[in-house]
Amino acid sequence: MMSAGPHHSVPMTQSQIQAEKAARDQALQLAKIRSRKPTDKSLPDGVEETLVGDGNVALAYKNLRDFERRLDATMTRKRLDIVDSVSRNAKRYKTLRIWISNTVEDQYWQTNGINVDSFDFSANLESSYRVKIEGRLLDDEDDASKDEDEAKAVEDGDRMDTDTPNKSKSKPVSAKPGQRYRFSHFFKALTVDFDRSKSGRPSAADTSVEWKKPDRTPAGSVLPAAADFDELTFKRNGDENTNITINLSRHEDPERFELSPALADIIDMREATRQEAVMGLWEYIKLMKLQEDEEKRNFRCDELLKSVVQRDSGYIPMLNDYVAGHLKPLPPVKLAYTIRVDEEFHKDPKPTIYDIRVAVDDPLRSKLVPFIHNPQYATMLKDVAVMDDQLAILVQAVAASKSKHAFLTSMAEDPVHFVRNWLSSQQRDLEVIRGEAIRGGGEDATGDEWRKGGRDSVWNTQNARESVNVLLSRPLR
Repeated sequence: MMSAGPHHSVPMTQSQIQAEKAARDQALQLAKIRSRKPTDKSLPDGVEETLVGDGNVALAYKNLRDFERRLDATMTRKRLDIVDSVSRNAKRYKTLRIWISNTVEDQYWQTNGINVDSFDFSANLESSYRVKIEGRLLDDEDDASKDEDEAKAVEDGDRMDTDTPNKSKSKPVSAKPGQRYRFSHFFKALTVDFDRSKSGRPSAADTSVEWKKPDRTPAGSVLPAAADFDELTFKRNGDENTNITINLSRHEDPERFELSPALADIIDMREATRQEAVMGLWEYIKLMKLQEDEEKRNFRCDELLKSVVQRDSGYIPMLNDYVAGHLKPLPPVKLAYTIRVDEEFHKDPKPTIYDIRVAVDDPLRSKLVPFIHNPQYATMLKDVAVMDDQLAILVQAVAASKSKHAFLTSMAEDPVHFVRNWLSSQQRDLEVIRGEAIRGGGEDATGDEWRKGGRDSVWNTQNARESVNVLLSRPLR
């Protein structure tokens, strides 16, 4: 066992020291290479005059650079918009159609052929019924036809779909092979409540039906079979018509809540997510200019806010706490249905149909996510960076070629004057480098060309600029 307290570090070997020194030298060398790497991708001014042949190449390159800057800005803005859209988890509402029907077995009108003198009262002949609850998410085309049917129903009178369903609605449409959403995806619990029998006493068959969505498997996103279905069926014994109420508890992500009347009056919403409620409260505070002037984190409460905050002033970071007491779970969706066991109904049975608005993910979201998490995006950025480096090197070579061209052109036009000025400049640079130059002195430093300013003066030449750069880069003693 090692003793407590500080321990002496093990000295490094010679090979480890050399390896660490080599790593530091390599990092320093890479830093020097990065510092010397050219980054300017703009052509020097006046390069159009030195091009041989078509001089519009430089203009086309500048136009291309300008288009590239606008394209980069547009792509960056669009990418930020996509990230914002995906992070907001936008929802859209679609119609979930639910069919409720029942069949019967061994009812008295189905067993007219039984011999009453046989004294065979087997339990297999006990009357029973089977209830089926089935749901399908309608497509956009079905929603459009539903709106047309509702418009026609308004013209004909106040008729309910559950009373007189259309022939096209009498049977549920089979799910498509690639359908993503199923009936169980929209609800986290389902219960069926039975009314009392005609005698006023609850019968043995009137036990409630209950289903709760199980949690996801530890592996991740795969739902268990008990939470992934389109229909639910249960069987009970009974020989009389029975009224039932089907309670559906919504499953939404993020969860929506029912707001208290006090909070609903402020944000003008009856149902909202926690984030929507907080943001609505914050927007109200800004709209009514209730923030304190000196301390922006505090706000004054008017009569409406006092009913929510329960004080005369509030603290903006505590908006979540203020809202929490005014949120309660949404009430379940209640669907009424009558279980019919009589012979007249089952001669031509029709299901009871309900349409429920449910929230689904925006279909564009699944198409936008790959743009953000595309593994090829990083590789593409590296390729663009490599091409930018190559382009900067080419532009640097063009600038060097232009400088050579300007040097040779000036010497060809007036060799004597150019050489004299060039030698004087070089001598002056040498004096500056060696520290022998005096302020305002030097050969030909007092000439008229050195006193003259302006764009055409010697101070605007490449030699003068290089001399100034050499002087400024000279280390201080």
